[in-house]
Amino acid sequence: MPLDQNDVQGRPIIGLVFNNEGENLFAQITRDNTGKVLGIFLDGTLIEAPYIREEITGGQAVITGDFTLDQAKQVVRDLNYGALPMPITLIGTETIGATLGSEALENGIRAALIGLGLVALFMIAWYRVPGILATLALAVYVLLLLMLFKTIPVTLTAAGIAGFIISIGMAIDANIIIFARMKEEKKVKEAFAHAWTAIRDGQLTTLFGAIILFWFGTSSVEGFALVLGLGTIVSVFSSMVISKIFMYSIYLKN
Repeated sequence: MPLDQNDVQGRPIIGLVFNNEGENLFAQITRDNTGKVLGIFLDGTLIEAPYIREEITGGQAVITGDFTLDQAKQVVRDLNYGALPMPITLIGTETIGATLGSEALENGIRAALIGLGLVALFMIAWYRVPGILATLALAVYVLLLLMLFKTIPVTLTAAGIAGFIISIGMAIDANIIIFARMKEEKKVKEAFAHAWTAIRDGQLTTLFGAIILFWFGTSSVEGFALVLGLGTIVSVFSSMVISKIFMYSIYLKN
C-alpha cells in the first residue's frame, strides 16, 4: 500500500507496504538486482523507476527523489489503483508479464463463442434462409470488430469482453427487427426501410450510454464503454449494409 510521507529534509517520499507474499517477492527482486533500476509498471505504463540501493526486507520500502508533493501524490494514486488483492508472479528480472484476470478473460471469450454459436443455431432454426444470412453477417461483424480492435489497438480485458458480448446482442437484435418487418412487408427493401427507425433509436441510445461511461468512468469502465461503442457502430453497419447485401443476393426479385 503506497503512502506519501516526508523525509528529514522535508522532501516528499513514497512509502510502500507489502503483504507476506509481496514482502518475499520484493526481497528476492531487490536482492537479485541491487545496484540496478526497478521499473514499476501499471497497465503497461511506467509509473516510477527507483534505484535499488540494497536488499529490502521487512515488507516496507521507500522511494525518494526530487519530485514535488503533487507528483508524489500522483504516484501514490497510480500505485493504489493497481493495489488489487491478486497473486503476484515473478516472471523475470527485466520483463514482467501481466497475468491479472487471464482466467476471467478466457472464460469470457469462451462464453462469447458458446453464446454466439447457440444464437446462430436458433436464428437458422427459426428463420431458415434469413437466419443463415444473418449468421454470415454476424460472422463478418465479428471479423470487422476484431480487425478494428487490432488497428486502434484495443486490449480486451474482462470488462471489454462483456462489452463485446453486449454489442453482439445488439447486432442480433437489429437482424431480428429486420426479419420481423420482412414477415409484415414481404419485401426486402420495405423491411429494411421500416426497420431502420427502430434500429437507429436503439443503437443511438446504447452509443450515447457508452460515450457517457467512457467520459466519466474509471479505466475498467472506459474499456467496457470503448468496446461497446465500437461494437454498436459496427453492428449498425453489419445489419444495415452486410445483411442487406446478403438479403438482396437471395431475394433479388423483391
